[in-house]
Amino acid sequence: MHLRSREIYWSIARPRMPDPVFVIGCSRSGTTVTFETIAASGHFLHFDYELPQFWNSLIGPLNNGWQSEAATEADARPEHRDRALAYFYARLGAGPVLDKTCINTLRVGYLHKLFPRAKFVFIVRDGRDNISSMIDGWRLGRTDGGFGLEKFFGPSPEPVAINGGEFREWHFFLPPGWREYNHASLEEACAFQWISANRLALDAARTLPREQWIQVRYEDIFERPVDMFREVFERLGVAFDENMRARCAGLAGRPTSIVKGTPKKQKWKDSNPDAIERILPAIAPLMREMGYDPDD
Repeated sequence: MHLRSREIYWSIARPRMPDPVFVIGCSRSGTTVTFETIAASGHFLHFDYELPQFWNSLIGPLNNGWQSEAATEADARPEHRDRALAYFYARLGAGPVLDKTCINTLRVGYLHKLFPRAKFVFIVRDGRDNISSMIDGWRLGRTDGGFGLEKFFGPSPEPVAINGGEFREWHFFLPPGWREYNHASLEEACAFQWISANRLALDAARTLPREQWIQVRYEDIFERPVDMFREVFERLGVAFDENMRARCAGLAGRPTSIVKGTPKKQKWKDSNPDAIERILPAIAPLMREMGYDPDD
């Protein structure tokens, strides 16, 4: 009741809540370490977990006919903005909010419509390593019970038999067109997810003011973390002090994966080389567009 009362208070008094900063990227692309580093500045209010259930309650599979977890500008409603700000205020208080929810990579146009002054920190990663990590995530899960979606949505309305029936539910997120991959191999399903997430985000980014889109590379988190995060903080208007510099300097070699170990370039060659080779022709064009050399 306390939370509901605070939400009602926000709807009446409308205390000022600036538009959020959204940390987005395909699952397993480095969104967590990016979020944690920005959050460590102390400048933002934030949750220590993702909010897919909340964002899906506004628009998602259970109220859009199981289309997907994506949303477009056409799906945005003024009441969605009000519900989001009331939700944030009731639980975090008034102030700038930092949100990291990976499905929002599929919702950039929608969120920009709701929050015209929001900024987006978008992390890209070499498709081969990103998809390999997703394959590991589908297979290994995590300590809280896996990345499967049935616990959020219930059983799929259509049978799922990915990788010859090894997987009876989708994991991580549900992109538009998911039904066409219900009987795909695991690497094909993960490549489809990677292409969908990055394609939707990059296409939507073209409609945003340049100063509101901050694109970074996963690899830079470990190769040039101080310079990379200094640039991000500057574009967010947040001070980058000596404590933050020291924190970022310590990122190189730090274990960040809740799935499988420390960061490493071309980790796919050790983990899933054959699977990645099979889907490389499908992901190569988008890799090149994102600045990666698929032949490297």
